[in-house]
Amino acid sequence: MEVKVIAGDITQIEADAIVVNLFEGVGQLGGATAAVDKALDGGVTRLISNGEVKGKFGEVGIIHTLGKLPAGIVAVAGLGKRQDFTLDKVRGVAGEFCRSLRKLNCHRIATILHGAGIGGIATEASVEAIVEGSLLGLYSFTRYKKSEYEDIREILIVEREESKLPALERGVHKGKIMAEATALARDMVNEPANCMTPSRMSEVAKEIANEHNLEFNMLDSNDMEAIGMGALLGVAKGSSQAPKLITLSYKGDVSSKNAIGFIGKGVTFDSGGISIKPSEGMGEMKDDMAGGAAVMAALSAIAQLKLKINVAGIIPATENLPSGSALKPGDVLKAMSGKTIEVISTDAEGRLILADALSYAVKQGFSPLVDVATLTGACRVALGTGYSGVFGNDQELVDKVLKAGSEAGEKLWQMPMPEEYKEQNKSEIADIKNTGDKYGGAITAALFLGEFVDNTPWVHLDIAGTVSSSKESGYVVKGATGVGVRTLVELALSLAK
Repeated sequence: MEVKVIAGDITQIEADAIVVNLFEGVGQLGGATAAVDKALDGGVTRLISNGEVKGKFGEVGIIHTLGKLPAGIVAVAGLGKRQDFTLDKVRGVAGEFCRSLRKLNCHRIATILHGAGIGGIATEASVEAIVEGSLLGLYSFTRYKKSEYEDIREILIVEREESKLPALERGVHKGKIMAEATALARDMVNEPANCMTPSRMSEVAKEIANEHNLEFNMLDSNDMEAIGMGALLGVAKGSSQAPKLITLSYKGDVSSKNAIGFIGKGVTFDSGGISIKPSEGMGEMKDDMAGGAAVMAALSAIAQLKLKINVAGIIPATENLPSGSALKPGDVLKAMSGKTIEVISTDAEGRLILADALSYAVKQGFSPLVDVATLTGACRVALGTGYSGVFGNDQELVDKVLKAGSEAGEKLWQMPMPEEYKEQNKSEIADIKNTGDKYGGAITAALFLGEFVDNTPWVHLDIAGTVSSSKESGYVVKGATGVGVRTLVELALSLAK
């Protein structure tokens, strides 16, 4: 889809539909909405008086212009209550009106800025959010099934003042990069596990590297064995698919040798191994590589934004399956760091592969570190499906990640890491065991990971609850959400300043 910015009067734009907006409870129309209302002989006002249009967030009122305007349809997008309006609401509004107009077979739509006037949002930020919300709200995974709708082909963002167009262009540029990177992660997660194997993840990473001038490196089983990655290799034992340790590197600051490390869990299918999961819902476990997909997609965006920073993305990729050669409860593994791990549950495999990936990142000298993982069902129990859990050993870094999430519109919640909970991870026969007791599972999993980062500043994002959505709302659609991508990019932006 093409996105353009133009200077002009929204009432004079030739398009299938034009979009204006309305805050909830507003009695006196203003700006472009008032101009459209006048051109329609009070058509918007009548709908408000009749209660058909109330301005509630997510509401899209449709008016057929019947030749009174060059556009055939006017969409009145509800912005909700003015005091509750945020930048992320702009994304949500754009997703809603785009889907509504797609259902009406609109192929070319034009919209004013949302929130950039009395909403108090900067012009460039508003445009970026409109682009992100539009592209992500229209996203569909159509590789194996044709979409029921013909997509919108062009969106025009209309601004009266020509002097503001450069800022609009910058917003479009960043918004498209962020949305397309998030869509890339969604595509990878939505792929069936028989297609998105560890080898295919490696191929996608190489394609990203070639397209965006990144360095690509991949370690196979022999390489991992040579450097002592016993935890990752232990998880991979049950599968005929060979594991891969994928590294993508972006070097945007040649004056520095320092690099941030992003680590993403890449379990392309998780049956639970010998500690097998219930069959109900097991098909959803193709999304257990969403952290890895987020890291790969974030690197693609960072490269396109040309940030003055160095970033490395590390993705341990494997399947977790039961077989005659599979890892067993009670086994002891030796991680790359030298620590021995007693395996209590083979379904706690994510922390095992991340233990080696984090150790590898530390050895490479990457700092700070941020890992993204669909790590625990316990985090989903604690926070539901709206928030990702944030854990860390450095409050300054945690605060930066929380701020990045807020900028991206991805909801994060800091979780505690109490020292006394480490007792649950103590083993009688090894340095550490891979699960604690039944309570505080997200915390004990994070504490386990913390054993493999030494003194490096580190944050862990548990995205088990936010990785997918069962319904569409705003710019979130059914299926994979692409969570983590935009937070990582916003973090890199803040660290590059």
